[in-house]
This record gives sequence, structure tokens and C-alpha cells, in this order.
Amino acid sequence: MDNRDEVKAFLSSRRARLTPEKAGLAGYNRNRRVPGLRRSEVADLAGVSVEYYAQLERGNLAGASDSVLDALARALHLDEAEQQHLTDLARAAGPAARSRRKPSAQHIRPNITRVLELMTDVPALVGNGRGDVLAANPLAQALYSPMFDDSTRPPNHARFAFLDPRARDFWRDWDRIATVTVAMLRTEAGRDPYDRALTDLVGELSTRSEDFRTRWAAHDVRLHNTGVKQFHHPIVGDLDLNFETMQLTADAGLTMTLLSAPAGSSADDALHLLATWAATAHR
Repeated sequence: MDNRDEVKAFLSSRRARLTPEKAGLAGYNRNRRVPGLRRSEVADLAGVSVEYYAQLERGNLAGASDSVLDALARALHLDEAEQQHLTDLARAAGPAARSRRKPSAQHIRPNITRVLELMTDVPALVGNGRGDVLAANPLAQALYSPMFDDSTRPPNHARFAFLDPRARDFWRDWDRIATVTVAMLRTEAGRDPYDRALTDLVGELSTRSEDFRTRWAAHDVRLHNTGVKQFHHPIVGDLDLNFETMQLTADAGLTMTLLSAPAGSSADDALHLLATWAATAHR
């Protein structure tokens, strides 16, 4: 098992989207048939031979130095997420990648559970790179109630977004959420191509959702650490919440996400109402 196909698809897709004009190449033929850069042009921009770049784009990233990866990132105008993805792909292509990979934590430590319990005014949840929600406080469960209503455990953001019809109503910006969700799964696949649970999830979603298949084929990646989520909640209606996602450094592969609203905003009022409803339901 290797990641050659993923490397090939990622590099060729990044090359195809970058026009000579955007790459700053002068004197190119505007009528040429190639939509993006040629391999020779990428090689020139990266300062490597055409033969070596062709080898890389055929999927052989094993042994590529950091300087070569940095040069490729500059030549292809990769953003931060894409550059990290390229580094992850190169690391995963190494002969000892599987033995070096530290398995993701599967259990929530009591300290983390206690922290979630103490957070009563903000939705807080802990998940992994596959989008599984492994722990959540009552307010987060109330906020994401349609996802938690599914009997499948653990709840999963991607499965909810693409397989639950309620998701398109729950997310006011479903198209953006769907695109970001797939990009995050693609990012995680680059980090660990040996994650069997992730492979199974991608297979399930690809089989059952055309929307997922289309987005997965784009090979886009994304860092999703902060931003705004737009909800249409069945109890409290529309609310826009800021989110922050932090790595749990003591728990490999796990992150904690916190959501909040500006003080005094309508979304803040909705959160307080939802917290009251959640507390009543919990009792």
C-alpha cells in the first residue's frame, strides 16, 4: 500500500489550475491547449530537471528533500494547507512512515471530560481528523442535535453533511460546509493513508453521495482552525457562531472545538436560550 496515486493526482491538479500568467511566465502562447502549466514549466520554476519533476508527479515523493518540497510549493503557488499536505504526502511516502505514525487517541481522558462538563456557557466538543465527535458537552449536543439524533456512533460531521437530508437545512451555507468537510478529510488522508476507518468512511460516502464524489475528486485540502459557522437550528432558529479549534497536544490526533457569539448579539441570546433548553432536557 502506498500513496502514489494521491501524490500524482494532487500535483497534477495543482499544476492544471495554475495558468502561465498567474505563474509570472512571460512570452507564453495564449492559444495553447494545455489549461495550466506544463511539467517543464513547473520544473523550471522549481529549479529541478524535467525528468526529476516528472518522477515526482508520477507519485514518487519518497526521498524528496525539504528544499525541493519548498521549491515545488513556491512554483505551484500552494497555500499553507496545500504546502503542509505536500509535506505530509512526502512523509507518508517514506519507507518507515507507518511505523513512525502515532495512532490517534481513541479514548477521552477524564481530565478532558471534566473540562467539557465545566463549560456550560459555550458549546464544546472533541473530535478527530475523520470528523468523529468523541465527546461533547450538553450545549454542543443541543446545538448539533440533528447530528446526534442519528443512531450511528460516534456522530460524524461528514456522514451527517452528506447522508442526512436535514443537513442542508441545518447548515445555512451547506455548500461551503460540504466543501470544507471534504477538504479536511483529504487533509487527514494525506497525514495518515493507513487509517482504515478513514478509508472506510471515504468509501461509504463516495458510494452513497455524488456531491461527495465530486468534491473528493478535486483533491483540495484545508486548514480549519477558526472562522464562522452559520446554523439554522430547529429550536432557536438562525445563529452565526465563531469557532476556534485547538490541538490536544497530549492526545494525538484529537482537537477541541469551542463555539461562541459576540456578547449581546442575537446569536448570544439564542445560545443562552439553547443552554436553558439543554439543561432542562438533560434533567
